[in-house]
Amino acid sequence: MAIQLYNTLTRKKETFVPLEEGKVKMYVCGPTVYNYIHIGNARPAIVFDTVRRYMEYRGYEVQYVSNFTDVDDKLIRAANQLGESVPAIADRFINAYFEDVTALGCQKADVHPRVMENMDIIIDFISKLVEKGYAYESAGDVYFRTRKFDDYGKLSHQSIDDLQVGARIEVGDRKQDDLDFALWKAAKEGEIYWESPWGLGRPGWHIECSAMAKKYLGETIDIHAGGQDLTFPHHENEIAQSEALSGKLFSRYWMHNGYINIDNEKMSKSLGNFVLVHDIIKKHNPQVLRFFMLSVHYRNPINYSEELLESTRAAFDRLTTSYQNLKHRKEASTDLTDTNQEWLEKIAKLHQEYIEAMDDDFNTAKAISVLFDLSKLANYYLLEKNTAVEVIDAFTTQFEELFHVLGLTFEKEEMLDDEIDALIEKRIQARKDRNFQLSDQIRDQLKDMNIILEDTPQGTRWKRG
Repeated sequence: MAIQLYNTLTRKKETFVPLEEGKVKMYVCGPTVYNYIHIGNARPAIVFDTVRRYMEYRGYEVQYVSNFTDVDDKLIRAANQLGESVPAIADRFINAYFEDVTALGCQKADVHPRVMENMDIIIDFISKLVEKGYAYESAGDVYFRTRKFDDYGKLSHQSIDDLQVGARIEVGDRKQDDLDFALWKAAKEGEIYWESPWGLGRPGWHIECSAMAKKYLGETIDIHAGGQDLTFPHHENEIAQSEALSGKLFSRYWMHNGYINIDNEKMSKSLGNFVLVHDIIKKHNPQVLRFFMLSVHYRNPINYSEELLESTRAAFDRLTTSYQNLKHRKEASTDLTDTNQEWLEKIAKLHQEYIEAMDDDFNTAKAISVLFDLSKLANYYLLEKNTAVEVIDAFTTQFEELFHVLGLTFEKEEMLDDEIDALIEKRIQARKDRNFQLSDQIRDQLKDMNIILEDTPQGTRWKRG
C-alpha cells in the first residue's frame, strides 16, 4: 500500500508520488526565535518530525529543511526591551529551541537556514520579481503585486475579490493595492538593516521561505508543511512569490497541522494560558508530551490540560511496563514452544495494521491504538506457563521499531525533584492517616526509581542512589 496524505491544495487525500523516485524534498516552516517556543510551536515540530521518520522507515531518503525567522518585528521589539542586539536574541533562542525539541525527540533538520545568513539570495529573489513586473518599489519598500498572480487564493480556496485585508497583510499608503504585501521593508530609525537596491532595510516575512526553499531544495519541492494558521496569508504568499518567479509549481503537497487549545480555550497571552515547552518539560517527561501530541490525528485540533497530560502519562506507562515485563521474562524463557508460530502471526498482523494506519495520512492516533493492542497481546502471552525467546524477541523488536517511528523511546526517565517532593508529601500524609499500605507503596515506587528515603526526627530526607 502506498502512503496517502491529505493535500491542503486539493482538499483531499492523495497517493504520495515523489518528484524523484525514492527521495522526498520537504520544507517545514520553523519558529520566529524571539522567545522560548510555546506548545503551539511544538506540535508541528513533533508532527512533521514523525512524518519524516515514517517516510525514512518506508525507505525514502528525506531531505528535510526547516528555517528560523531571525529578523522580524517581534525580534526587534525584544532586542529593544532587553537592550541586546537582534542576532544575540536570535542566537539565544535558537539554542533554547534545540534544547526543547531535542528533549521532545525531534531530530535536527538537514539544514536550518536563517534569514540573516541568506540575505543575498533573498535580495536577488526580490530583484528578479521586480524585473518580471510582479513587484514594485515604493519609498524604500518593495511590494508584491498580488492581483497580477492569477492563481492567488488557490491554497486557502478564497477568491481574491473576497479576501479581506487582515492577518499579516497591512494597509499602507505606499501600496498600489491594499492586498499587495511587503517583500522588503525600509529601515526605521534604530532598526537592524541591510543594504539593498532599494536602500537600507530588511525582508518582509513571507519572502524568506520562498528564497530558502529554492536555494536548498529547488524550484519545485515535494512537501511544504506548517501549522494551520500559516495557510493564509503566509503559505499563500509563498506560492505567489515562488510560482511568479519560476513559472513552475512550488510544492506538490501542502500539509498543515491543527490548532491547540488550552483547557478548551484558544491559547493567547491575553488569557494568561500561554504555555511554554520550556516550562512543561521541567515538570513532565518530554516523551509523554510527544506521546500526547501524537495521540490525536495531526489535522484535528487538540486540547491541552495538566489533567489530560497526566492521564496520557499513565497510558504511556502501560506501554513501557509491557515492554519492561517482556525484557524481564526473557531470562526465564525457553528456546521453543508449540505455540510460537501462532503468536508470531498475531504480532505480524498487528505490525501490518500499524503500517496501514500510518500509510493513511500518518494516522498516529490509530497507530498508537495498535501499540496498545500489541501491549494487550504481550500481557496475554506473559500469562503462558512457558514462553519462548523467539516470541519475546518478536514482541520487543516490534515495540522498539514502532516506538522509534513515532520518535519515542523506552529509556527510563529520571524523576524530577519536584515530583519526588510531591510523592514524599503524599507518603507523609498517608502515614498521618495511618494508611500504611499507601505509604509503603510510595516508598517502594521511589525505591524502584533509585530514590533512597531516610526518616529522621526532623522529617523525611531523600537522595538518589
